[in-house]
Amino acid sequence: MSAEASNSLEQTTQPDGGTVDDAVLVSQVQAGDIQAFAALVVRYQDRVFNLVLRMCARRADAEELAQEAFLKALERIDQFRGDSKFYTWLFRIAANLVISHRRRSRRVKFHSLSRGAEGEDMKQDDTVTADLAQRREPGPSAAAMSAEVRKVVAAALDSLAEPFRLVLVLRDMQDMDYAEIAQVLDVPVGTVKSRLYRARNLLRQCLDGQVL
Repeated sequence: MSAEASNSLEQTTQPDGGTVDDAVLVSQVQAGDIQAFAALVVRYQDRVFNLVLRMCARRADAEELAQEAFLKALERIDQFRGDSKFYTWLFRIAANLVISHRRRSRRVKFHSLSRGAEGEDMKQDDTVTADLAQRREPGPSAAAMSAEVRKVVAAALDSLAEPFRLVLVLRDMQDMDYAEIAQVLDVPVGTVKSRLYRARNLLRQCLDGQVL
């Protein structure tokens, strides 16, 4: 496929159904057109929110972090030079925000050990665990998972170090290819592949004898 044909395909498959290329919108934003940035928000808000939700699990936190990601992107838009795709640059901002948030949350986790708070976290984590279960065994069984199984899978995913959790989310839940993930993580494609391989093995070991 020629570069021209590839660009045309990318334009016609944008999430909002539009045909304006991201690079054009970014240039307009850098020139001061705030409406162009609004178009980028509409185009990617669902994907960014889903990424953040699958990383932090709590919907209220995900909404706040997704908004913060777009605000930071707007603040830093003049720093974007087009060395990567705009949305992978945006995803990198969102991922870094979530990682920072999760680290802060772990430091104060001992303050929220009540049964009510734990139940709320478990409910919000159903989105993540249902996705994983459906990929392991497609069909009605995913919807019929017991609360105990969801808890086990959520705990296993949450136990992974951030680089492994993030690469799993990007590949297995966001359906990004290796090149796109490499741009988000700012690492070589080979590192993405090895990290994903290790992440899947670690998750499998965590679930061995419990879910599998």
